[in-house]
Amino acid sequence: MDSSRSGKESGDIAIPVRDVKSSKSVKGAPPIVAATTVRLGQQTPVGGWKRGVGIIDLILRICAISATLAAAAVMGTTSQNLPFFTRFFQFQASYDDFPAFTFFLVGNAITCVYLLLSLPFSVVCIVRPHIVGARMLLLLCDTLALALTMAAASAAAAIVYLAHNGNPNTNWPALCQQFNEFCPRVSGAVVGSFLATAILVILVVLSAAALRRN
Repeated sequence: MDSSRSGKESGDIAIPVRDVKSSKSVKGAPPIVAATTVRLGQQTPVGGWKRGVGIIDLILRICAISATLAAAAVMGTTSQNLPFFTRFFQFQASYDDFPAFTFFLVGNAITCVYLLLSLPFSVVCIVRPHIVGARMLLLLCDTLALALTMAAASAAAAIVYLAHNGNPNTNWPALCQQFNEFCPRVSGAVVGSFLATAILVILVVLSAAALRRN
């Protein structure tokens, strides 16, 4: 009774197996039957590990959604007008004046929408930790989202660098000396996008590790 009770508590299933051994010492003797048990449940730790990976995956996706949404929202609402202007010209800076910033906005918005749509698949990986198809799909799409977000953040970071420092060789002045509200907002958006990129790298590594343990 104690052994069966301990087996139920540990989650193992004992299966009796009859091992038939022939006796060669005595001719014509009946075979010896030995009862052995085979315990199942060896995959329980692996399933628990993958379920933990799925929970971490879901939390990281929510964090990445927040980062990309904040980056796109801040970039899309960034605009500044200088208080001085002439009769025919007004000094204004907006994100849509720079193609790199427009690409940044579109790229982060696409990544945010994708991460929202990937949440049900992440939940499926928690409920069914041994599933392969959903993890493979998430791995491929996460890699594409990582490439898009990295490209958008890098392009915007180059423009932000020029806005802060300028380029004396081409006589490009540092715009942030005049537009002191525009530059901090776009810089914060770029930082948020790079944070989302780092989270996507972790998601790709987790998905690859979970598939490798199958």
